[in-house]
Amino acid sequence: MRTRYHRFRLGVVIGGLVLSTAAAGHEELPRIDRDAALARSEAIIGRVVDGTFFRSDGETLTLADYRGRPLVISLVYTSCNTICPATTQTLRRAVDSARAAVGSNAFNVLTIGFDVRNDTPARLADFARVQGIAREPAWTVAGGEAAEMEAFLDEVGFSYAPTAGGFDHLTRTTILDADGRVYRHVYGDQFPMQVFVEPLKELVLGSSLRSLSLDGLLERVKFLCTVYDATTGAYRIDYSLGFGIVIGAISLIIMGILLLRVWRNNRRLEQKHAGL
Repeated sequence: MRTRYHRFRLGVVIGGLVLSTAAAGHEELPRIDRDAALARSEAIIGRVVDGTFFRSDGETLTLADYRGRPLVISLVYTSCNTICPATTQTLRRAVDSARAAVGSNAFNVLTIGFDVRNDTPARLADFARVQGIAREPAWTVAGGEAAEMEAFLDEVGFSYAPTAGGFDHLTRTTILDADGRVYRHVYGDQFPMQVFVEPLKELVLGSSLRSLSLDGLLERVKFLCTVYDATTGAYRIDYSLGFGIVIGAISLIIMGILLLRVWRNNRRLEQKHAGL
């Protein structure tokens, strides 16, 4: 099952890699080498990354502020009217699906405008409003100053180049783990929900498995019972799995009680014979 999933993901990476080009009245050839961009992107997986940005309200934030939970990062530029909005809408649906699968507060989302000349706080706020993410919980839209942004884009292996109408850039959504380490990239402006949700389930479930609390146990059961429904393209809780787990647990408890009774009866008989 896991091998089939990773083969599926590899196919998505190869087939879903998109170089976004905003053209000014005519078609332009991408200026980024597809293979080199992908290799540079994949090379940073496992690296801890950080950066300093400003939110759409002007307040400063860093990636370190998000430590403790997985973080989803999407890089866009607000003057784009094609791929970036489409990517954001795909991500919005994927985030809804992931929150249903792992919990509404299990991870954060950060959309970063990398066009330092034009992605001002006001433009970022307008982008968030138009895309319908301004009031999304745990979703922040941010930009950055030139030096900080250049250092961050280099650190995360993000390939882009200016064009007459905007930018050619790698269309990529990045998932960081709770320690700020790059865990997975998802490529393209359209991608299957599993490619996005499964890494988040792995990260959140891995953290939950270290918890022995009742909440951790309940979350674990929820993860085990959450399945992808191909007919709706979304994740749902399969209650039949939950019933199976409950019935299995009850059966184990009953079996344990019966074994304990047999053991006690045997002990009594042994003591009785020993007294004779």
